[in-house]
Amino acid sequence: MREHSQSDALLSAKISVRYGDKPEVLRDVELEVRRGEVLGLIGQSGSGKSTLAMAILGLLDRKKEKTRGSIHFADRDLLTLRESEFRQLRGNKIALVLQSPLSSLNPALKIRTQLREAWKAHANGPAGDCDRAIRTALESVSLPSDDDFLAKYPAQMSVGQAQRVLIAMAIMHRPSLLIADEATSALDVITQSEILTLFRELNRNSGMSILYISHDLASVAGICDRVAILHEGQIVETGTTNQVLLSPAHDYTRRLMAAMPKLPQGISLSKAAGR
Repeated sequence: MREHSQSDALLSAKISVRYGDKPEVLRDVELEVRRGEVLGLIGQSGSGKSTLAMAILGLLDRKKEKTRGSIHFADRDLLTLRESEFRQLRGNKIALVLQSPLSSLNPALKIRTQLREAWKAHANGPAGDCDRAIRTALESVSLPSDDDFLAKYPAQMSVGQAQRVLIAMAIMHRPSLLIADEATSALDVITQSEILTLFRELNRNSGMSILYISHDLASVAGICDRVAILHEGQIVETGTTNQVLLSPAHDYTRRLMAAMPKLPQGISLSKAAGR
C-alpha cells in the first residue's frame, strides 16, 4: 500500500446537496481522494453515494438541486464550471464506470464503433491513432482487439466482457480519477473477482486514482487503501481499510461489520485485503 501525505489530494470535496425543499441528501460531506490510491466509499442504498459521484462529474440537474460547498480537482472548483468545461473533463480527466454494462453500452452499435466514439470525444487524429488507442485500451483490460471481437454487438458478449469494454472506454484517455459506482454488483462472484483484480492492476500500473463506490464490504476490503463510510448523507468515519473495517469507531460501521457474512475460518479481512 502506498504512503500518502496530506498534500497528496487529487480531489477534495466539502459539499451539501438538496433537492427542492426536501432534506439534504448530502450534509457537509468531506471527502478526499489522494493521488494513486483506491478509496472505498461505503454506504447502504439511499445514503447519497451516487449523488456524490454525480456531483463530482457535474451530472446533477442544476435546475432541481441546490449544491453548496466546493469540489476541488486539479486546482479547479468543479462546482463553478460551465457544462462546456465539464465536457472537457468528463471521460478525459475523470471517468465513470457504472453498474450495468449491457445497459450502458448501445445495443445497436458494434464495439468498434463505440470505442471509436469514446476516443473521438477527446482526441483528434488519423484512424491509425484511434486504432492503436483502442488496441492499447482493450489489452489493458485483457480483452482481444482483433476484428472478430470488435465486430461484436454488446448482446454477443458476456456481462464480464461488456464490463471490461466499459472500463476500456473509461481508461482510453488515461484519466487521473476513475469513479467505479457499484461497478461489480451486477456480476457473478468469479467475474466480480476478476474485475476487482483488474481495478487494482490499473491502479498499480498507471497510478490512476480510483473512487470505488460500493455496499459490498468484502470487495472494498480486497482493493481499497482507505475507506470512507457514508451514512444518511454524512461521512461518519474515514481511515485505512484495516483501521475502519477491523477496528470500527462509529456505531454505524460496527453495525455494518456485524451484518457482514462471516469469512471462512482462518481468513481475516486483513488477509482478504492482502495487507
